[in-house]
Amino acid sequence: MSSHSTLHLAVSQSHTLSTISATLSALEATVHRAKSQSADFILFPEAYLGGYPRTATFGSSIGGRDPVGREQFLQYFENAVDLGDIPAGGGQDWIERRLEKPREGKRGDGTREELERIARETGVFLVVGVVEKCAGTLYCAVLYVCPRLGCVGKRRKIMPTGMERLIWGQGQPSSLRAVTTTIRGVKLTLAAAICWENFMPLLRQSLYSQNVNLYLAPTADGRDTWMPLMRTIACEGRCVVLSANQCIRESDLPHWITGKNNSADGKVNGSGGTVAPARLRRKSTIECEDGNEIALPSPKTSTFSSAIAEEDETAPKSKKADFISRGGSAIIGPMGEVLAGPLWDDDDGLLVREVDFDDCLRGRLDLDLGGSYSRSEFKLTVEGLDLSPPP
Repeated sequence: MSSHSTLHLAVSQSHTLSTISATLSALEATVHRAKSQSADFILFPEAYLGGYPRTATFGSSIGGRDPVGREQFLQYFENAVDLGDIPAGGGQDWIERRLEKPREGKRGDGTREELERIARETGVFLVVGVVEKCAGTLYCAVLYVCPRLGCVGKRRKIMPTGMERLIWGQGQPSSLRAVTTTIRGVKLTLAAAICWENFMPLLRQSLYSQNVNLYLAPTADGRDTWMPLMRTIACEGRCVVLSANQCIRESDLPHWITGKNNSADGKVNGSGGTVAPARLRRKSTIECEDGNEIALPSPKTSTFSSAIAEEDETAPKSKKADFISRGGSAIIGPMGEVLAGPLWDDDDGLLVREVDFDDCLRGRLDLDLGGSYSRSEFKLTVEGLDLSPPP
């Protein structure tokens, strides 16, 4: 293993805290901790800044939206980050700060600048999952933050899954463009597929076609089917795969989801916003657009324990009661071998592993899906995305 081809890669299994500032402080502490273990690069989970709203229903059913759900969306929106982008995605103009500036101050809420500071001061390349607010829409996004150049890329999830489509908009396929960087002499071509985007074969191929050797998979999925998928991607792409998931307990959920510790008049929650009054939370019907009503279970009734048990029957019963997401973060080598993890039931977990990127080239001897092993008869085009490897 040559020192000219190896890097120390880290995966953080952190969970979102009650405010953006608290989560940023925890992120900084985790980066310093990873740096103390010689990490050059670190991946944080999907929606780490802003939060993945597990168990929240947003008061919605087909044909109806409940006022409680609108209040939940308000709280969620207020705790998302503003990166100063535009709904269509500013692309290179956003990266290079060429978008129109306000008369006073700067675009965004300062989160971008804070992440750039942390990367610069630690010397660690950061990839962070965020919930981004732009105009009146939320996007699930990933930020690439270089210690030398600051933000060198941002992409928005193009296909939210299931109920995510209610709260997150669809991002731009052009943002799937890979990013290149050199760390300690090792050239990286990196790109992220967020959560179930990894189940989209054509999206995976769009990344393989760009000669990606570091494939990032921030996720909210800890099912038994996830690790086989990660190993398949590593083997298919002959790339190193990092997968990061939050490990979180029911008690870590924000008040606007759980409805706990709130007075009848509405109370300020741990995220700094007001929660719905108790009289709204007790509402058990939704009035549909056709005038009919749909009966709902009480929001105070905890329903996610059984759902978790269905999703992960391998979890010990004691753990099922504690965690609503058990994690499962991992580092996978380019031949599909598990190098670190999967990490379970650790809500402040950190994986650090030295990886030889020459193994990606060794693997291309017999499989290169963006080159010799892709037949010219098969064509993939993505609107707005250049699939040729970046320089």
